[in-house]
Amino acid sequence: MRRFLQWWLRLRFFGNASVRTKLLLVALVPFLTVLPILFFLIFYWGVGYYDRLLTFKVSSDLAVAHEYFQHVRDRVGQDISSLGNSHPLVTTIEENNNAALQQFLAERQVALGLDFLNFLDTQGNLRVSAVTPKTIDNAHWPVVQSALQGNAGNDIDIYSEKQLRELDEHLAQQAHLELVDTPNAAPTDKKAETSGMVIHAATPIYDADGRLLGVLEGGMLLNQNLPFVDTINSLVYADGSLPEGSAGTATLFIDDVRIATNVRLFGNRRALGTRASQVVRNHVLEDGRTWLDSAFVVHDWYISAYEPITDSFGRRVGMLYVGYLEEPFRKAKETAFVLLAALFTVIGIGGVYFSLRVARDIYSPLSAMNRTMTAVEQGDMDARTGNLQTLDELGNLSRHLDELLDTVQAQNHELKTWGEQLDRKVVERTIELQQTNKLLVQAQQQLVLAEKLAAIGEITAGVAHEINNPVAVLQGNLDVLRDALGTAAKPVQGELQLMDQQIYRINTIVTKLLQFASPGEFAGYVETISVDEVVTDSLVLVRHLLNQSNIRVEHIKGATLAVPINRGELQQVLINLCTNAIHAMKDGGCLTIATADWHERDGANGTSGVTIRVADTGVGIKKEDVGRVFDAFFTTKRQGGTGLGLSISYTLVARYGGTITVKSDEGAGTEFTVRLLA
Repeated sequence: MRRFLQWWLRLRFFGNASVRTKLLLVALVPFLTVLPILFFLIFYWGVGYYDRLLTFKVSSDLAVAHEYFQHVRDRVGQDISSLGNSHPLVTTIEENNNAALQQFLAERQVALGLDFLNFLDTQGNLRVSAVTPKTIDNAHWPVVQSALQGNAGNDIDIYSEKQLRELDEHLAQQAHLELVDTPNAAPTDKKAETSGMVIHAATPIYDADGRLLGVLEGGMLLNQNLPFVDTINSLVYADGSLPEGSAGTATLFIDDVRIATNVRLFGNRRALGTRASQVVRNHVLEDGRTWLDSAFVVHDWYISAYEPITDSFGRRVGMLYVGYLEEPFRKAKETAFVLLAALFTVIGIGGVYFSLRVARDIYSPLSAMNRTMTAVEQGDMDARTGNLQTLDELGNLSRHLDELLDTVQAQNHELKTWGEQLDRKVVERTIELQQTNKLLVQAQQQLVLAEKLAAIGEITAGVAHEINNPVAVLQGNLDVLRDALGTAAKPVQGELQLMDQQIYRINTIVTKLLQFASPGEFAGYVETISVDEVVTDSLVLVRHLLNQSNIRVEHIKGATLAVPINRGELQQVLINLCTNAIHAMKDGGCLTIATADWHERDGANGTSGVTIRVADTGVGIKKEDVGRVFDAFFTTKRQGGTGLGLSISYTLVARYGGTITVKSDEGAGTEFTVRLLA
């Protein structure tokens, strides 16, 4: 469907389709787009609505189960409260006959269907029990504390194995369940569930004068209380309430362990000791939320509802579950949508067939015009449609098309002739303009350079003349002073050497200025040399600087051609570039010098040469300074820089027809490329 829509949009917006195809699209699009969209909308809405109905039903089922569970709790509480207010019990207690009281409690325990019934004194300690003679402190239970304060109540409490044994050994045995390995359950090291879930009720007992005699406490153990869950299941899922093949289930959990259930493990064996899935446990017990969704129960999927059960201490200690088998509902849903898809398919096929019949009557007269236009597109300008045997709009359109083709053929010939002439003139003018612009740029560059050199030459000549004379006097007098003082000059020997160094520096600057202003006067002997040999010699001369800055050198020898140039001047250029790179890597780095051949062809002529790439991993050059690095007297060094090194290097390389270019990223290093002609 997606590819079809993309294809249809291309045809619609770019006009690549034939008229026949467009007519077919007009006829078919409603059936190929609207019907599928309508089907998927109904499918999407139906699935969502169907799932909501299932969720609503199971939510209603959970409400019924919850009400019955609450009803059982209230009934146990009411039975205990009624017994506590009965005259026979009060009379028996006042007689202070424990044996008679124990017999009375045992009879009422059986009659009320309770699992234990105790009489506690006013401190909450066990005084008389229907089944056990032990002394037990029950004052810690909230329902007992409430009864001691005069309020009857009931709640859910979890009794440990020890507490159950103190009440009755039979209760501990009833609560004991071996855990069954269950898929999707949370990992656990526990082998058995020994705790018991108890409906716990207590009520105060008063004598005729309103004095508190004690507390009547009783409870019902829910572990393996199968009649309890069967009653819930029969109330929630009566016969006929579910479709054939489905089955309703109800379960009580302590934590995530099934302690009372009618879910079958296999055959008639109930799934006692199996556990809920980890996702359900986290949702209900960890987050305290009700689960209303599909869930995996023992060995199949059920539409399930789980709610947390809290004890008298407010802790989430278990879950109440109801649910029904999902498979029959899933099959019914799938069957319904298969039938719906079949219905839409039949409607679509019928509609497509009818639309194609109508479209064919429309596009048949157009096919002749389509063939004519195709022939014209392929270069047959003499192709014509001819007269159609129709007098409707399509026949008139055919005749007008033939007339239009005649006119277009004549005009096309004229336009083609004019276009060829215009193209030739445009090409000629473009070539002339490019050549003119190139010459203009070169002239501007030469003019600017000439003006700079002329100005610097005049300044340099004057400066050199004015500086050299006093420098010569200083040097001469310094030598005389050293000779006159003799050994007496030793205390100031450092200062005299410093003066020698500064005078030498002045001479060097003057020499560079003269070399920059009049490069022709300093030109040396030209010879054909190997650039890699000069690179090796240059690295030897800067080795002491490299060692001081802990810089690693990589010399990549790729050049095979020899170039005509003065060896000393090329060495001067390389030493200057290497020195600048070393100064940029004060904290160490890598200096890479790579040579390579280059070849270019311009028609029948060709040129070749060598490139020398000097790259460092230093601080780089600011973006705004890159365009000025070859300007005279421009320097980025705070101390010791004259700003002439790169200018002189640029001039020396240009003298031999070469170029120097720079590429730099601030903070990532700089790369200079020297390009020489062979």
